[in-house]
Amino acid sequence: MTRFLGRLGGWCARHGRLVLALWVVVAAALMGGSLVLGSPVSNDATIPGTDAQRAHDLMKTGFGPGYDTGGTVQLVLYSAGGPLVEKSRKKAVEDVLASLRTMPHVVGVDTPFRRGGISASLQVGLIAIRLQGHDGTKVAENTRALSKAADPARAAGIEVVAADSSTPADKDIKTGPSEIIGVVCALLVLVFAFGTLAAALVPIFTALVSVATGLGVIGLLGHVLDMPKQAGIMATMIGLGVGIDYALFLLSRHRRLLADGVPVVESVRRTVASSGGAVVFAGGTVIIALSALMLGGFPLLATLGWVTGISVVTAVLTSVTLVPALLGVLGHRINALKVPFLRGGGSSGSGWAGLGSWVARRPWQALFGSVLALGLLAAPALALKLGPLDDGYGAKGSEPRRAYELMAAGFGDGINGPLLVVAELPAKVAGQKDPVVDQLAREVGDVDGVAHVATPKVNSSGRSVLLQVVTEYKPSDPRASDVVKDIRAIAPPGVSVHVGGKVAAMTDAGTRMSERTPLVIGVVVLLSALLLLFAFRAPVVAVKAAVMNLISLGAAFGALALVFSIGLGSRLVGMDAPASSSYLETVFFSVPIESFVPLMLFAVLFGLSMDYEVFLLTAVRQAYLRHGDNARAVNARVVNARAVAEGLGSTGRVITSAALIMVAVFVAFIAYPDPMVKTFGVGLAVAIAVDATIIRGFLVPATMVLLGRLNWWCPRWLDRLLPNLSVEGHEEKERPAPERPEPVKLGV
Repeated sequence: MTRFLGRLGGWCARHGRLVLALWVVVAAALMGGSLVLGSPVSNDATIPGTDAQRAHDLMKTGFGPGYDTGGTVQLVLYSAGGPLVEKSRKKAVEDVLASLRTMPHVVGVDTPFRRGGISASLQVGLIAIRLQGHDGTKVAENTRALSKAADPARAAGIEVVAADSSTPADKDIKTGPSEIIGVVCALLVLVFAFGTLAAALVPIFTALVSVATGLGVIGLLGHVLDMPKQAGIMATMIGLGVGIDYALFLLSRHRRLLADGVPVVESVRRTVASSGGAVVFAGGTVIIALSALMLGGFPLLATLGWVTGISVVTAVLTSVTLVPALLGVLGHRINALKVPFLRGGGSSGSGWAGLGSWVARRPWQALFGSVLALGLLAAPALALKLGPLDDGYGAKGSEPRRAYELMAAGFGDGINGPLLVVAELPAKVAGQKDPVVDQLAREVGDVDGVAHVATPKVNSSGRSVLLQVVTEYKPSDPRASDVVKDIRAIAPPGVSVHVGGKVAAMTDAGTRMSERTPLVIGVVVLLSALLLLFAFRAPVVAVKAAVMNLISLGAAFGALALVFSIGLGSRLVGMDAPASSSYLETVFFSVPIESFVPLMLFAVLFGLSMDYEVFLLTAVRQAYLRHGDNARAVNARVVNARAVAEGLGSTGRVITSAALIMVAVFVAFIAYPDPMVKTFGVGLAVAIAVDATIIRGFLVPATMVLLGRLNWWCPRWLDRLLPNLSVEGHEEKERPAPERPEPVKLGV
């Protein structure tokens, strides 16, 4: 790997303008194609093999337009000045109904002046519009057009809000100021780290090209695959963070070599040969962790995983090709545009070197102190509450939240998450008055927590019946999931009952996640440890790194529980309590966390934490090998402690800068209105901050000092089997690679 990456870096440095032009053309073409053709999104939360999926499939069997493939859009009407049935208002609403029935793809419009369509106060009404034959990638545009047709009602003083009940994902997240804020913060950190504007702009430019390429690929894939609405934002968030970080590590190494008098092209070659190997392995661990999400059995989660992995792949590719090209083009001008009063570039003489020496002298104190701090940070994780999110947690004043609040005020909380009960009958029935259908409706209505059961609808074959059920609870209330389970337990003779809808789908998702979580965690930890074993040929280091990364996750989940589950800080991240909440409920506004978020966070954080582990271990390993020849002449523990202190001192500044950049990027994305993005922003920011300080600054160095030469112990038989990937990057032009120290026997 060292030789291959060295040749690649040298070639890119010599042909810098060509490589730069190719990347710009590719990024522009992909991003331009995505913008021209559009980037469709979908929020298909169905899970194959679940009861909710079975109900969804049965709905397509002869229940008519709107139930098969078209979907339904609802317009919520609210008359603050009086009842909707007042003559002038009713006339305006009827004009809207007539206009809607003439619109393309509309196959049915249900008047609000029907049973169940208007509230008891007569001030809130629902117009249900069934669609068929429309473009499924343009639901948002169709919904806006339908809402525009309600202008006559608005002219009569009636508030009209669109609530798309079938495809809420098309309220996709648009890019906004968060990306700009994150990039600006990253630029400031880079300027302080390097002291020159030219050097600071290289990682920024590389990351932007990487993100543009990744987003272009993701946008085009949305035309052939179901793409979650959060896919683009997750790819941007992770892509910006790792893209800037990887370029930062390479640039830091290159500038040190230039300062030592190494020619530009040779410096680039050595940089990519050594630090480039660490980047490849670091990116590989992130991709492995994200790929393991496919074992979760949840298509939405799996898609989020591999889509985010695309951004990591582009970040690695640009780091080992575009960064060398830019360094070759700039040459010694990489140190141009120096910022006054900023020295930049310090490493070994920094405070991190002093910290490394302190930890090497007092490893037990550092170990106990860091474990205690991590335990306190992780303690709130015991209060973590999982559950489905609904539009009631959306941005205050947004159209989805306004529709949610109006519907809840008019018809009760359960109207925002109706259950779709589909029953397979033992024999053909004549219609909705059949005794079998009537008995089923009565039994469903008798379930605790059911507020209303709509008139049954029998399909064309007479073998299935559909009931829309409204519960007493909002979709995010755990009791709504209990109602789902109770309805599924109904067993009339010969009747098979299935429950669909968003609440049922998320209930099934939670069950599937709890079943598959041990498998996903086990695969991620095992494969990441194997990758580290290949990289450093040291089983103790590989196992220890996996354990350290698991520890950092505790702090992330503790922060999530504190902010969202306990509610202490939910207002600070932009979560607004309902207007009817008491003062205490406003201060401690608890927000559920989607059941798949912890597993997704685990994969992302495990991969990102491994980045810093690889960079730190690479530096420690290089220092250890430099002193390895003296291992027999002096105490092995002293040699190891010196290597740990040097490794921490040489990487502390750059790892701190990288962590600050990631934290700034993740914190900036907390401003997004989507609650799921906020949870990721909080969890990722806290975990990276803890990982780069407590874990990499104290816990990892302390354990390495205490383990001594056992860090690099490897059985002879395993040493012969492992491929020699040489991630620590020995460079033949700098010095010959020293002989590997003899393996140590356990207990000696």
